[in-house]
Amino acid sequence: MKALMQDWPLLVHTVLDHAETYHGDVEVVSRTVEGPIHRYTYADMAGRARQLADAAQKKLGIKEGDVVGTMAWNGYRHMETWYAVMGIGGVVHTLNPRLFTEQLTYIINHADDGWFFLDLTFVPILEAVQDQLDTVKGFVIMTDRAHMPETTLKNVVCYEELLSEGDAGFVWPKLDETIPCGMCYTSGTTGNPKGVVYSQRSNVLHAMATCAADALGVSSRETIMPVVPMFHANAWSMAFSVPMSGGKLVLPGAQMDGASIFELLTEEKVTLTAAVPTIWLMLLQYLEANPAKKLPDLSRVVIGGAACPESMMDAFEQNYDAQVIHAWGMTEMSPLGSLCTRKPGLSDEEWKVARVKQGRPAYTIEMKITDDDGNVLANDGKAFGHLMVRGPGVSSAYHKGEGGNILDDEGFFDTGDVSTLDENGYMQITDRSKDVIKSGGEWISSIDLENLAIGHPEVTEAAVIGVAHPKWDERPLLIIVAKEGCSPSQESILAFMEGKIAKWWMPEDVAFVEEIPHTATGKISKLRLREQFKGYELASAKAVG
Repeated sequence: MKALMQDWPLLVHTVLDHAETYHGDVEVVSRTVEGPIHRYTYADMAGRARQLADAAQKKLGIKEGDVVGTMAWNGYRHMETWYAVMGIGGVVHTLNPRLFTEQLTYIINHADDGWFFLDLTFVPILEAVQDQLDTVKGFVIMTDRAHMPETTLKNVVCYEELLSEGDAGFVWPKLDETIPCGMCYTSGTTGNPKGVVYSQRSNVLHAMATCAADALGVSSRETIMPVVPMFHANAWSMAFSVPMSGGKLVLPGAQMDGASIFELLTEEKVTLTAAVPTIWLMLLQYLEANPAKKLPDLSRVVIGGAACPESMMDAFEQNYDAQVIHAWGMTEMSPLGSLCTRKPGLSDEEWKVARVKQGRPAYTIEMKITDDDGNVLANDGKAFGHLMVRGPGVSSAYHKGEGGNILDDEGFFDTGDVSTLDENGYMQITDRSKDVIKSGGEWISSIDLENLAIGHPEVTEAAVIGVAHPKWDERPLLIIVAKEGCSPSQESILAFMEGKIAKWWMPEDVAFVEEIPHTATGKISKLRLREQFKGYELASAKAVG
């Protein structure tokens, strides 16, 4: 017997088709690079995406399988480019403008980018590297004729003029749902960045999973603002999940400061938003400096990309009545892997412990933790192990085979994180495998120490690295950025932490710095910190010596 269901391929353009048909009058609001706020609807977006798709084929010669680079903020033109290029079978390769020049040129050449779409902001970046790009045919600047800049870029096209040459009645081609449609490179903390290639099917399935009530809970009754950039691993799927659900979409553009984020949150009545902790730190600092300002409409804040300190959760929930959803994922996972929502039956005390974890996997994600020999460890919330994942939105290999075989014998991908899994399914990252501190044969979680230290009222940011010790192999060094106008002492910091962690976890020393280095994706750069504090000698190490 055969199944008698229709063969309806999971193609990205069907998401926008659905938004146009059933939510066509819903607003999409963008803060533009040119300055003004732009407003239109999903119906407008869909028509313009079809125009662009038609013009991209006819005028630029983009065809199925071609890789198209983008370097742009979250805005309506960037959204149109995604759906247009993916809709004709092209591969959208998002570039992070914060990468070093050498990384950018390597990535663009390695990906074989053909045409390149960019916002006005990034024209100087591409001008500086264009002579090193082997495959780029030309550049589409995402603006209108009135704002086209003087530029040394070769073979330049104005976005609005290109789009005007397309037909809004363009019919999407029939495609295989397993073809590639998106590409994003890992941050490359060790070796060259590696390319993750998403399929039409993986993007649609991932978006459907993130819409679930126990995930992001996106719906047509909400106003959603993805602050996380579209060049950060699919904007956590919100470029797909929000149109799929028909929610009002607010795109913040280039202005990520606390005042600008607050303005959009309040004026557009945003109910759900998402970003990394550094963004929310800026917003909370702005609100702290302006105590009369409130967030009356905001109900949920998704925080991921780095561990969210409990003090940040408390600030949103107690001061602004906004629930924090702690999330975790990675580029290789499309990217969301787990979200921390409350499981029925948990007591208030149990939830207080669980809410600081990275959450439970949504449907389409399987997890296990293993020891160094690949043996599966117990889900008891205590055993630390290598976090392994698999699912339809998880990478099976890197672009062009870089890194070789990346799966174990059961098809699980090693995330590079060390974590625990508890009996309720909550996963907690304790460290990156390369960052975990090994002291006297035991592991110490740098993330737990950082989250505890940042709760100190005079601390803005904290980082922990392992420093060599002649007796214990490594001991934790706590690195602190103090709040403006504050001068905390080592004694006050350690006294604040005392009794909240095991004694042998207590940092051996505290170093105060003006700023902590970050990677291009906004995470603390432990690599640069280890270089900065190379040769640092602890007082206890001197005593042993």
